[in-house]
Amino acid sequence: MAAAADRVQSNTSEAVNRMIHAEMLERLIYFALHPDRIGGRLEELDREWDVERALEANASAFGLGGLTLGFLGSRRWLALPALVSGFLMQHAIQGWCPPLPVLRRLGFRTQREIDQERYALKALRGDFRQVEDAMTRLQAARTEKQASGPELWTGST
Repeated sequence: MAAAADRVQSNTSEAVNRMIHAEMLERLIYFALHPDRIGGRLEELDREWDVERALEANASAFGLGGLTLGFLGSRRWLALPALVSGFLMQHAIQGWCPPLPVLRRLGFRTQREIDQERYALKALRGDFRQVEDAMTRLQAARTEKQASGPELWTGST
């Protein structure tokens, strides 16, 4: 079984995964050329539904619809919530269910894919310069420490 964070991607066709990745790269190229628009894109990403949320909303809609039709109409409709619950359980265990390929082809991304774009945009905007500066200082301190010899940190200042 794939790790929880990778289940959806590993259960999606390579062609669809490549399409989703290529679309993200195109957006990143655009925003590299238009850095003044990065803030707006980050706001859009905050509102973007990931594939898990879309699956949950889809299952809820079909489940409630089946219950409503089952109580108001034919009891046969009660099979729909049972079927949807089975699909949701299958997705929870395997990372795949019948609506997943459709949602992925529609462009729904995993939270990890959304976060990849978010952090790439923040890097383009320069949000991580302080981290780079801190890493440079840390490397310099490490080099200095190695040159001066071993010394144990006592935790006191």
